[in-house]
Amino acid sequence: MALFGQGRALWVNVRILCLAAAMLGGAATVAHGAWDVGVRRGEELKALAKEQYIRRITVPARRGMIVDRHGEELAVEVEVDSVYADPKKVANPMAAAAALAPALGMDEALLRSSLTSKRHFTWVKRRVSTDEAGRVRALAIPGVEIAKESQRFYPGRSLAAHALGFSGLDSVGLEGVELKFDAELRGSDDAVRGLRDARGRVVFADGVFGLKGVVGNTIELSIDRTLQHIVERELEATIHAFEAKAGHVVMMDPYTGEILALANWPTYNPNTLSASGQPERRNRAVLDVFEPGSSFKVFTLAAALNSGAVRPDDMTFCENGRYEISGVKIHDDHPDGWLTPTQCLKRSSNICFAKLAAKLGAERLYHYLRRFGFGDPTHVDLPFEMRGVLHHFKKWYDVDLATVAFGQGVGVTDMQMAAALASLANGGMLMRPLLVRRIVGPEGEAVRSFAPEAKRRVVSRYTARLVADMMTAVTEEGGTGVEGALSGFLVAGKTGTAQKSEGSRGYHEDKWVASFVGFVPADKPRLVITVFIDEPVISHYGGSVAAPTLRRIADQSLRYLGVPPRGNAGASPKPVQVAAKRTAWDREERKEPAGREGDAGVTETEPGSNQVRAPELAGLTMKAAMDRLAQAGLRPLFLGTGIAAEQVPPAGDPVDVGGFVQVNFQPVLAQGGAPSP
Repeated sequence: MALFGQGRALWVNVRILCLAAAMLGGAATVAHGAWDVGVRRGEELKALAKEQYIRRITVPARRGMIVDRHGEELAVEVEVDSVYADPKKVANPMAAAAALAPALGMDEALLRSSLTSKRHFTWVKRRVSTDEAGRVRALAIPGVEIAKESQRFYPGRSLAAHALGFSGLDSVGLEGVELKFDAELRGSDDAVRGLRDARGRVVFADGVFGLKGVVGNTIELSIDRTLQHIVERELEATIHAFEAKAGHVVMMDPYTGEILALANWPTYNPNTLSASGQPERRNRAVLDVFEPGSSFKVFTLAAALNSGAVRPDDMTFCENGRYEISGVKIHDDHPDGWLTPTQCLKRSSNICFAKLAAKLGAERLYHYLRRFGFGDPTHVDLPFEMRGVLHHFKKWYDVDLATVAFGQGVGVTDMQMAAALASLANGGMLMRPLLVRRIVGPEGEAVRSFAPEAKRRVVSRYTARLVADMMTAVTEEGGTGVEGALSGFLVAGKTGTAQKSEGSRGYHEDKWVASFVGFVPADKPRLVITVFIDEPVISHYGGSVAAPTLRRIADQSLRYLGVPPRGNAGASPKPVQVAAKRTAWDREERKEPAGREGDAGVTETEPGSNQVRAPELAGLTMKAAMDRLAQAGLRPLFLGTGIAAEQVPPAGDPVDVGGFVQVNFQPVLAQGGAPSP
C-alpha cells in the first residue's frame, strides 16, 4: 500500500515537471517570436504598418486671387461639384447611363463606355452646376459619387478679360496674367500625414490647415476696376456705332507707367470659355502690329525739336497739298502754304512732316524712334508681346524717310504707342508699362513689389512740354481732333487715319485704322489714353471715330478721379501761341511753377482725405529728399545724381498717400559750368 502511494506521488511529480517544461518551452517560443517581431524584423513590420494605415496625402494647391489696385476681386477660386464613378461598384451600367444622361445633359453611349471600364475611378462630368449635382444626388446610384473641386471664377465676367487671361481645368494658367504669373498663383501642392481606417478612408490628417504652400499668392494689378469698366463700355459703343471689326484702348498713368485700363473688342467671358474663339480672346493691344498713321507724327516732331533741326517758330512750305519725292507723290487732305510746326501738327500735313524729317535726317530720326521704344517690346507683364517693326535707317530710301515720319512703313503696338506718348506727358522719361503692382502671400505678407521703372530719358523736359502744348492745337478750332476737346480741360492729342497695309501689294482701298491718342489734362497730365478702331465702316477718320471716344473716356475718368476743371481751359478753345508760352516753360524750368503767382483763372487744388501735398525738394541731396518724402508718407522715384533739380508732381500739388514723386537730380556745377568732381 505504501509502495502504491509512493508510485502515485512520483507520477504527479513527473506530470508537474512535464507541464513546467511545456510552459517553459511555450514561453521561450513566445519570447523568440517577440524578439523576432520587435527586434529582428521590427523596422520592416513598422514600415508595413505605416504603408497600410498612415498615408502621405497630397493636398492640391488652391490658386491665388487676382485683384485690382484697390483690392477688388477680379479672379477667385471657388468650390464646385464634380461627378465621378467607381465602375466596379456600378451594378447596372446600362441603367445608370440611361439615368445619368438626361440628368447631366450628356451622351448616353459615352456614359455607358465610362461606366463599363475596368478601372476603379473615372470622371463622369467635372465642374457641374448646382442643379446637375442635385439631380445626381437624387438618383442615388451606387458607385456614382460627387466630389468637391476648385474652379476659377471671374466675378466681372468679361471685365479686363484680356489682361487677366484664363486658366485650364487643372488650374494651369493659359493666357494673360494667369499665364505670366502662373507659378506665383498656383503655389505648390503639399503632402500631409493621414490615418486611414480598415476600409481605407481618411479619418485624420494633420497639417492641412495653415500651410502656406497649399494657397497660391495674390496678384495685385495696377488696373482700376471702375476705369476699366468706363473704357470697355465706351469702346464697345464706338465699335457698334461705326460697325467696326475690332478696337483696343490703353489707359496709363504717365508718371509711373501703371496701366489703369486695357480693353479689347471683341471680348469674351472667361467663365464660359467654350463660347469664344481665338479672335475674341486675342489681346490686340499687345499682339496686333499696325501702321499708326498720323498719330505717329508727334514723335517725329519731338525728335526734330529736341535735336535742334527745327525751331518752334520755323516755317515750312507745304506745297499746296502736293509734293513728290523720288517719283512718289505725297498728298495732304488740306492744301496749305507756309506753316509753323504747331500748324503742321494741327493740320496733320504729311508734306510738312516729310520736310521736317529731311531736316532731321534718317539716322537721327531712327535714333529717336528707337529711344521712344519702337522696334522693341515694352516688357509689359503680359505674354507673347510683339516688338513691332522699325527697319534700320540704312535700309531706308528717300521716300521711306518721309513715310516713316508720318506713320507709314513702321509697325507699332498700342502698348508701344501708350508708353511713348507717356514720355511726352511726363516730361521726357520713357517708363516701362506696369501691370502688376504687388505679389501678396496667402497670409497677407508682401512677397514682391514692382516699383515704377524709368528706362531712359528720350527728350528734354522743355521739348516734351513744347510738344504737349502744340498737341493741344489739334483739339482746338480748325484742328483735326476738335471732337476730342473736353470742356474744362486742355486735351493734348493727335488723330490718325491709316490705310491698312497689304504688304507687297500696297494698301487696302477701303480698310482703315482710325485712332486718337492723347493725354489729359494737358498742363498736368493724369491720364494717357490711346484709342485705335480697326476697320470702321460708317466713317474712317480718327477725328470723327476715335476722338469722341477719348473725350467720353477722359470726361468720366477725370470725374471719377476727382480732378477738377482748371480755369477756362477747354471751355472756349483758342489757337495756341507757342512763342508766347515759351516764357512760361522757361519759368517752369527755373522751378517757378505757373499758377502760384496769382495767375488769373487758375485755382490751387485742395488735397483729398487720403492725400498730402508734395513737399518742396529742389536743392536737396538724394538722402535729404528721401527723408522728406518719407515724412510725408510718399515714395521716391529718383533719376540721375547730384542735387534735386525738378520734381513731378510739383511742390504743393496733392498726391495720394503712398504715391510716387519723381525727382530728377543734376550734378552740382562748379565755377565755369563744369560738373564738380
